[in-house]
Order: sequence, then structure tokens, then C-alpha cells
Amino acid sequence: MQPALFTPITVRGTTVRNRLWVSPMCQYSAENQDGMPSDWHLVHLGGLARGGAGVVFTEATAVVPEGRISPQDLGIWNDSQRDCLARIVDFIHSQGAAAGIQLAHAGRKASTFRPWEERHGTVPVSDGGWPTVAPSPVAYPGYAVPRVMTADDIKELSAAFAAAARRALDAGFDFIEIHAAHGYLLHQFLSPLSNQRSDAYGGNLENRARALLETIDAVRTEVGTEVPLLVRFSATDWVEGGWTPGDTATVAGWAREHGADMADVSSGGNIPAHITAGPGYQVPFATAVRTGAHMPAIAVGMIEEPRQAEQIVGTGLADVVMMGRALLRDPNFPLRAAAALGADIAYAPQQYHRAPIRN
Repeated sequence: MQPALFTPITVRGTTVRNRLWVSPMCQYSAENQDGMPSDWHLVHLGGLARGGAGVVFTEATAVVPEGRISPQDLGIWNDSQRDCLARIVDFIHSQGAAAGIQLAHAGRKASTFRPWEERHGTVPVSDGGWPTVAPSPVAYPGYAVPRVMTADDIKELSAAFAAAARRALDAGFDFIEIHAAHGYLLHQFLSPLSNQRSDAYGGNLENRARALLETIDAVRTEVGTEVPLLVRFSATDWVEGGWTPGDTATVAGWAREHGADMADVSSGGNIPAHITAGPGYQVPFATAVRTGAHMPAIAVGMIEEPRQAEQIVGTGLADVVMMGRALLRDPNFPLRAAAALGADIAYAPQQYHRAPIRN
């Protein structure tokens, strides 16, 4: 009997070979600071496809220049970026994997130094940074105070996501994910810790979810009915008075009604917090959203062993697992997991036939 982790899954007519997918992981490697992917991105993402993953997602890819987390982030706000990404998509497809893109705007957490640089916080304009925007003039600790977005700015935001989604579709991506987690702009609207507005985009939960739902509407209208659309949520801010798992399940249900197909459930990132992490520590959040929102859910977070991943999918705790760090350590993890679980697959690279992966 085939392990659950290696059974196909179909989302809106798109069938994926397994349920072990690549989580979006920032590479901070657009060295010319123009949002253009490089050979690094081709080899990095292509290697993950070759290693047997079901869907390979890009890192958070900015829908406008000022939406980048760092000046070295990827973007898809122009056609040149689209065309360079298409080359990467073609290679992912050649390895039998599906290609996904995470569309993002970092809001008040934009224009920051790369994690490995000596300086931290907001990059000054004199060094290639830019002023940031947010729902309210509340800075992320240690970062610059953002400019408050107007209602017109918010309308332009959903239009920018839609235009980026169109470019992604034209580049050949199979899956589109809207990033509403980890303290970036759409999460900033959702959480009462970062959204102190008193207009139609602030206050109660329905108002705080409005920017996200309008973005989903705009993207769904632009790409039509056939393209799978995911939303990444942070299930909790891990701080009293902040965003909660119950809020996430409610808004995920609304997202489903507006055309989203799956919830990708992580946590944290909107404000510094004490998080007690451990193997699979975020899986219960995915299960709660799956049950509460009545929609398929993806589990992430310290899922690092084949049998752990199989147990999550096989027992219905989540429909898919996404991995990050485990795949950075071993891009062939899916092939190794297939061997460990006794899965019958036929997508190990033929070029490597003299070095089969065995249990």
C-alpha cells in the first residue's frame, strides 16, 4: 500500500505527485537589487525539484519594489522578472514537480538588511533602502516607523497582487500563494497588535480581514477558476491580545468562500514573542484550521523525519506537509523518504541511476 505522503493530491484540477512540498524560503540573492532571479535561484529551486518534491515554491516574491523584505529579494512587478522566472519554472516542470510562487508585500518589515549582514534593522535610503508602509504608524521593534496606508493605497495593493498573479500565470506557475503571515503586510492588517485603524480596514475582525479578502478577490478574478490559490497564515502572534488560532480559522473560512483553496498554516512573526518550538509544534494549528475552516490545510514547522511527515498526512492532521530547513540540508529528502517508507515512485533522476537512494 502506498504511503499517504506519496499519494497524489488534486487541487482545482491540478494534480501533484506527492504531498511533500517545498516551503517558500528567502534566499536574499537578487544581487543587483532589481528583483531578478539569478543562476542561484535556478540551481536552488531546480535541485529541490530534482530531489522529488511535489510542489516547489519560490521565496516570498514582491508584488511591488517597496514590498521586498530586503533589497536582494525576488520580485514579479515587471515582465523581465516574469520571463526570467519562466526559465526556472520550465526546469521544475522538467523534473516532474509543480511550480508555486508566493506573492508578498513586507509592509513595515520591508527594506531590511539580509540576516547574515553585520548591520540589522531598516536599510537607510542612502544605502538602497526605502520608506515602508503599514496599516498604522506602528513600527516593528527596531525598524523604522512606517507611513500609514490610505484607502487608495490598499486598493492599489490588491491590484498589484492581481497583476503579479497574472505574470506568474504567464510564467507557467501552477500554484499561487498569497503571503498573509510572518508579520508581513497582510498579516499586519489582520492582527490588532499592528492594525489600529478606525476605518473600514480596522477595528473588528471582519474589517481587519478586508484587505486580505479583497486581495483574494482580485487575484481570483485575474487568474480565473482553474488556478489553485493558497493563503499562508500565521495562526497566532504568540502574544496576549494578538491574532489567535480562532481568528485564523474564521478568516480562513472566509478566504475559502472568496476563492482560496488551501490554508498554509505557520505562526508568529508579527511581533517578537517567546515561542516554545519543537518537532511538529505548528501541526495542531493546521489541524484546527482544516477542521474549523472546512478546507485543506498544509502543516509546516520542524517536520524533519519521513515517518513524522507520513503520520501527519496519514492520520489526517493535514493534507500536505511543507518542509524548509530539512530540504536545505538534504534536497533529496523526498527520495530518501520514499525509500524509508517503501513508496513506489518512478521519478528519481535517471542520470543518477548508479546511485539509487536506499532505506
